[in-house]
Amino acid sequence: MIQDHSVIRIVIAGAGRMGQAIAARLNAQDDLELVGTWQRGDDLATLVAASDVVIDFSLPDGTMQVLDAVTEHARPLVCGVSGLDDAQMARLDEAATRIPVVYDRNMSLGIAVLEHSVREAARTLGQDFDIRISEVHHVHKKDAPSGTALKLGEAAAEARGESGTGAVTFESERRGEVPGDHEVVMRSATESLTFAHSVTTRQVFADGALRAARWIAGKSPGRYAMSDVLFRN
Repeated sequence: MIQDHSVIRIVIAGAGRMGQAIAARLNAQDDLELVGTWQRGDDLATLVAASDVVIDFSLPDGTMQVLDAVTEHARPLVCGVSGLDDAQMARLDEAATRIPVVYDRNMSLGIAVLEHSVREAARTLGQDFDIRISEVHHVHKKDAPSGTALKLGEAAAEARGESGTGAVTFESERRGEVPGDHEVVMRSATESLTFAHSVTTRQVFADGALRAARWIAGKSPGRYAMSDVLFRN
């Protein structure tokens, strides 16, 4: 899919804070080139046709337009849009049968490592340990628990062979301008194990998205996550 040149041409879907952060970071990279930033009303098809990889941080409705364009032009997609409903996720999965898609609710490299660690710990410790996941975000964030907290809970439950996160306790707090703090505590009657991750700047999500864009260029169709970007060749 990627063209025969050393620079990966990127289109960013979404002109919000994340789109701006990715564009700013991208412009400082020698191996990446910004083709353009798309928002609804622009000519998405022309931008996608000129790209090697599309990074989507728009909104769920925008993601549906992006999926149409990337599948039509056979371009890899990195998508960090949260809040997709079941029908929208089904469309994303269908697109992944034809193009490579990295989809993750959190593009942080540290969160990918945390998820990997939580999964291994939950599998090893088993159901004798209670699991509590707490998260703190800025006052503007409406959803609770956060998508990342749910992602960590799902990883732990899956590792223990549980069908849902009903055995996981979630705690959420909204204050100030906190970009995102997450803590996972596994506790038995005799000991506890704590994993924690803190974000100091939203730039980490931009860095993760760009790492995913480099990784996915030339990959086979399929749905991938940031854990694949870090732990899969």
